[in-house]
Amino acid sequence: MNRTTLSLIVGTTALAAVTGFAALTAPAASGGDTEKAAARLPVERTSLLCPAPSISDLAETSYTSFTPVSQGAGASGTAELRSATEESGDGGTTSEDKKTDKATDKKTDEKAADKTGDKADKTAAGKADKPVLETKEPGKPATGDSSGAEAPALIGTAEGKFAPGWTVQETTEVAAGTGRGLLGTNCTAPDTEFWFPGAGTTADRTDYVHLTNPDDSTAVVDIELYGKDGALKSSVADGITVQPHSSEPILLSTLTDEQQTNVTVHVSVRSGRVAAAVQALDDKLGGDWLAASTDPSGSLVLPGIPKDATSVRLVAFARGDDDADLKVRLATPSGLITPAGNETVHVKSGMTTAVDLGALTRGEAGSLVLTPTEKAVPVVAAVRVVRGKGDKQETAFIPATGPVAARATVADNSAKGSTLALAAPDGTAKVKITASAGSEGGTAATKTYTIKGGTTQNVELPVPGGLKGTYALTVEPLSGGPVYASRMLAATEGGVPGFTVQTLPDDRGTVEVPQAEQDLSVLQK
Repeated sequence: MNRTTLSLIVGTTALAAVTGFAALTAPAASGGDTEKAAARLPVERTSLLCPAPSISDLAETSYTSFTPVSQGAGASGTAELRSATEESGDGGTTSEDKKTDKATDKKTDEKAADKTGDKADKTAAGKADKPVLETKEPGKPATGDSSGAEAPALIGTAEGKFAPGWTVQETTEVAAGTGRGLLGTNCTAPDTEFWFPGAGTTADRTDYVHLTNPDDSTAVVDIELYGKDGALKSSVADGITVQPHSSEPILLSTLTDEQQTNVTVHVSVRSGRVAAAVQALDDKLGGDWLAASTDPSGSLVLPGIPKDATSVRLVAFARGDDDADLKVRLATPSGLITPAGNETVHVKSGMTTAVDLGALTRGEAGSLVLTPTEKAVPVVAAVRVVRGKGDKQETAFIPATGPVAARATVADNSAKGSTLALAAPDGTAKVKITASAGSEGGTAATKTYTIKGGTTQNVELPVPGGLKGTYALTVEPLSGGPVYASRMLAATEGGVPGFTVQTLPDDRGTVEVPQAEQDLSVLQK
């Protein structure tokens, strides 16, 4: 085997390990000239991991699983979510082994009791063997629910026709207490590195980083915290071990004695892979899930800041040895504007920088656009958004996200309370939006939109005909510049404007695979 063939196979194997497995066959080329180009084929297997939803006994959680219909995806397959086990393999670094002065003490004691004895082990194993939620057919959402503080993390696998574009939404309502309000997250694929700007370790915050290991071998994870003056001194000397098929919630305030309002969390995996998400809970401002920022980049887009936001805080971190100077602009329905008094932001290397932007959007849809003033320096960023006033405020987070390259989907939408924001900061774009059939009935609907360059639009959503239940929204750019998207769910309870925002990065439903004919021709040389 020569080096050309080896590089093709190694490249395909590495890509498949991250995004799923694609069939190694492709349609035969037409005509006598066979172009030696890679083909894009649907992935054949993918994994998604959902964190344990809440520490509150009042929590009510719904799960929505959905796969869009994909051409060439095959005729069979499965998509299942199963409970993660609750085994801890770390010698005293997880939240379950530490006492806190918050309501987590009771939860910790109950979990410890549950883990003792053969009977409890067998019960947990039985639960893990039975799927919690199964998707029956592409194009139609499947839903499930759980309640209370003991709902486990979920490990999901989709194969065959269910793998391309598979998405799972976890949405939780908490009526009272720390972190009350509406919390939501897209269940995430396992990886080896995550950045979370926007966490906190102050006394009024109860922030956890959830680590879930989907594999048969243990994962070893390092967590670094960065505040306004740099790295925070950690009380954990060695890496955190996450046992196979298990999940660990790590209380951030147990990792350091320093109390800081704005913290960047860096999760790096030295062995194995995990999914990571931060649950940020505030005693007064509610809470939400903080998803990972897109990979460090010199330019970033944070789409879909609510038009009625009463407070917006930008939190950024510059990775590497150089400081970052960023131009701050807001993409509004009428074009790009510069916030008065916040034209630029200076982010020192290795330090977390926070800038309060106030009521930034002032009644209009908006997306934050960050670009370098001169030299591009890799940066991660997120915004903390507050809606409401006084004692009726709620918080959500919007991390920087990548554009929708081919397709992105978000589930758990209803006839009321869903807002889809589309931003095209670099040029006019044409976008197709498909609303799926409802989880309990209805027919899909599609609309096409044109988003002018430099703007953000809260688009009027297509609604499935005869809708019953919830539905999924799929975004597909058709032409023009890059498109960035987010979806907000909103529900007012007791005068508190509960909301949660999920970004829509590309679903990576296809993988690039070398043409079979090309491989064979190289092998024959």
